[in-house]
Amino acid sequence: MKVRATSHIAIGVSNMAESLKFYRDLLGLRVSLDDPNENPGGMIQTVTGAERPGRHGVYLRWEDGPDATFIVLSQNRPTSGEAINLTQVGIHHFAFWVDDLEETFEKVKAAGVPIVLAPRVFDSVAYGEAPGGKVMTTLFKDPDGIVIQLDQRVP
Repeated sequence: MKVRATSHIAIGVSNMAESLKFYRDLLGLRVSLDDPNENPGGMIQTVTGAERPGRHGVYLRWEDGPDATFIVLSQNRPTSGEAINLTQVGIHHFAFWVDDLEETFEKVKAAGVPIVLAPRVFDSVAYGEAPGGKVMTTLFKDPDGIVIQLDQRVP
């Protein structure tokens, strides 16, 4: 098997309206599918034959194409749990490459989003490159406390 790209990132959310304000309105992702009726109040049968409550799924994109990565926001019925922190086992954050990190950082800061790390420049060696390249990084939390990282190459 040869992995070519990430297909999508699925994020469990507790409040779809608040999450859309964050991912769509603040970060600028485009909704490509909003299905609030994925069996509302009913049950969905899993591959094992078990049943689980329905969900509201919203698919967001920043670009189109057959291999373009996208995000799925999933509000299950009922919703439970909390985001893990950066020191726990599991997926504790994910990152986007952007061209406007400082501008976006100012928008999220002005919106009162919890900041984990203000913009800082790091050597790009951690990105599998030769030492000496520069990447600016910032981290902040979505409405459910999930850590989001933005990266931008800088001269």
